[in-house]
Amino acid sequence: MRRGGTADLPLHYGAVPRWLADRMTRLGGAISEAIITDAGPAAFLSRLSDPFWFQALGAVMGMDWHSSGITTSVMGALKRALNPLSRELGLTVCGGRGRHSRRTPEELRELATATGLDGEALVRASRLCAKVDNACVQDGFGIYLHCFVVSRDGEWAVVQQGMDTALGLARRYHWHSRGVRSFVSDPHAAIVGENRGEITNLADSRAERSRGAILSLLHEPPGRQLEEMRRLVLPAHHEVRREDVDSRRLGAVLAVAYESELKDFVDALLVPGVGPRTLLSLALVAEVIHGAPHRFADPARFAFAHGGKDGHPFPVPTKIYDESISVLRGALARARLGRTDRIEGLRKLGELARLVERLRAPEADLQELVAKEWRDSPRNGGRMVGARLETAKRKDWFQPELFDETPGAPTPDGSGKGA
Repeated sequence: MRRGGTADLPLHYGAVPRWLADRMTRLGGAISEAIITDAGPAAFLSRLSDPFWFQALGAVMGMDWHSSGITTSVMGALKRALNPLSRELGLTVCGGRGRHSRRTPEELRELATATGLDGEALVRASRLCAKVDNACVQDGFGIYLHCFVVSRDGEWAVVQQGMDTALGLARRYHWHSRGVRSFVSDPHAAIVGENRGEITNLADSRAERSRGAILSLLHEPPGRQLEEMRRLVLPAHHEVRREDVDSRRLGAVLAVAYESELKDFVDALLVPGVGPRTLLSLALVAEVIHGAPHRFADPARFAFAHGGKDGHPFPVPTKIYDESISVLRGALARARLGRTDRIEGLRKLGELARLVERLRAPEADLQELVAKEWRDSPRNGGRMVGARLETAKRKDWFQPELFDETPGAPTPDGSGKGA
């Protein structure tokens, strides 16, 4: 089991408008519930600790596919969605950004009182994760977001993010309790980044003498080196380019959604009459729920489910987004009554796309697909924030009705306000 991983993300300004934040909460909650129902809370925590999967989740939820704002907005959506169902699902999200991160110990102690977990052990783990990535590894990224997700069994995952405004980058750190043997001796298999000179790393096994002076961190004996940590580095360019996407995988999803004989088969698995555009989104959602870890190496592919709030690769098709939520929530409701046909249908949808990928290997024409989505945006309820409005007016595809000119107050990571 990995310690987790890191992701380096371009630092974006902007905000998540209410029309998208509400949808992110509903879709993120439904995806999480589907994973927990299928494989349990531990499997969900394991996915949270994978930076590639996390980025794919944010992209399929309609956030900017590569920006730092994914972290705050996704964790905020998950907290709003999962905490009201914590007794049923067995997971609680504590912490958040800024003042919400500082409340993490208080929230963990409240959770411990309600559940019988060891609250002080959880608080200590939370603080040590922050200390290692914020103080022990002095890489120039100051932690400003800390989310601690804990199961009813006491297993936990941490997603936290630091900012370096001079570089214009944010760095996200992922932890999973199953992979941590020691907080103070090589908890990272590697710390990888652009070489900008020597850094201080008090969590290196060679820094044992230095650590001896930091008594607060010497609560566990040095442990063995963990497996190699996954690291995701996303490009500075905002648009989705061909090299960002596995076109064969995306082409298989398009074939399943649009080719008549395959669509007829999928109709029998899910809700008859669901349009091909919704099937495309559902196939990508199914991948996020059931896909193997190696299939998230190109998180930009998942932006083709519901677009991006900034118009990359296209505006958020709110009507398609709402249909995706409706189908997924309907499948979960039926599963609670013992009727698992549509949950299984989603699994089969993902399997069918992978089968087509192996047998027929079509490749998606990204330029044509993006152009089609822009043409269809008005009828699909396309919306985007107004930050790019002036630039967009100079484009051939400009359609003023797609823009929301009243976004929320901007924040340094593009996430808007809230936990």
